Amino acid sequence: MKTIESFLEPFPVLETERTILRPLTYDDLDDMYCVVPAVSEFTTWDAHQSKEDTKAFLDFVMSRYDVNLIGPWGIEDKHTKRLIGSCNYLGCDSDNRRVELGYVLSDQYWNQGYMTEVVKRIIQFGFDEVGLERIQAQCLVKNTGSAKVLEKAGMQFEGVLRKYMKVKNELQDLKMYAIVKEDFNTCVK
Repeated sequence: MKTIESFLEPFPVLETERTILRPLTYDDLDDMYCVVPAVSEFTTWDAHQSKEDTKAFLDFVMSRYDVNLIGPWGIEDKHTKRLIGSCNYLGCDSDNRRVELGYVLSDQYWNQGYMTEVVKRIIQFGFDEVGLERIQAQCLVKNTGSAKVLEKAGMQFEGVLRKYMKVKNELQDLKMYAIVKEDFNTCVK
């Protein structure tokens, strides 16, 4: 059985109507959204304080790409050719054909449908090309924007995971969303 990671060798470039999903590069350093406090409000990481912080993150990503481990897709706006966010598979479970989605978007692109468009494409890739059976995502209960993205992308709310994860030194409740292959195939057809 092929691993989930093997479908990302070489790293696939995907497209949506308004974006190109491609590997991050050092050329993205100036466009990184990680320095904006509002962007990191509902993430597990704090806003970057300097370009050195962001470069260290890019170093980590490049090291993953170099050894064919899963790293994020950079989300490039087709019109401006600039990086506006990232999306990736986390917690890959090849035996059970399951992944978890993670994503972040520049605040300048919020409430315009970009992330829903990207999440739908990543879901389609997972089911149609990787052969996944389940794709799930979690968001902080307070993150209503992310919950809306997941619902618009066709994921179902499965419940609240109480005191599930320490985020910024405090145990947080998380909403769990998921879509399974048979539901995806029913929705598409």
